[in-house]
Amino acid sequence: MIYPIVAYGHPILKKKAIDIEKDELDVKTLVDDMFETMYNANGVGLAAPQIGKGIRLFVIDTEPIDDNDEAKIKQAFINPEILSEEGEEWAYEEGCLSIPNIREDVFRQEKIRIRYRDLDWKEHEEDFEGFNARVIQHEYDHIEGVLFTDHVSAFKKRLLKGKLANISKGKVSADYKMLFPQKK
Repeated sequence: MIYPIVAYGHPILKKKAIDIEKDELDVKTLVDDMFETMYNANGVGLAAPQIGKGIRLFVIDTEPIDDNDEAKIKQAFINPEILSEEGEEWAYEEGCLSIPNIREDVFRQEKIRIRYRDLDWKEHEEDFEGFNARVIQHEYDHIEGVLFTDHVSAFKKRLLKGKLANISKGKVSADYKMLFPQKK
């Protein structure tokens, strides 16, 4: 099932998501639907709040990122917790399915350590770096109620204010179904 992507301005995107209890919902089906939704929108990551679900779950598939040599990952992260971030911060132009047609440089640290559960509810603690770490950090921000635009300077935020307001009103073109909080 392909879900509509929740657009900028929807309150769920600014709320901290809650943990999922084991057997609370059909996580495997939801993860399959999230991957299908993400691929339909040509994304490399998707967090549950972006489909209107305030739970601590996100999926990533870094295979489409072709400008680096690191190993690609396709993974679901249930109840994740970033334990550490380290290394030099580096800038990369990020975008977001909830904020179509806007891209800005975001500085993130190059390495992370994260604890999460997989689809079999097994707990893992792993290290990631480079683009994999960046995509995880971006999606993790979503379950913390943080958007990539929250990382840009106050000056950039002022420049983006009108575009962001238009997105929340549905005045934007996207090649995928979206849910706009202020569309009339």
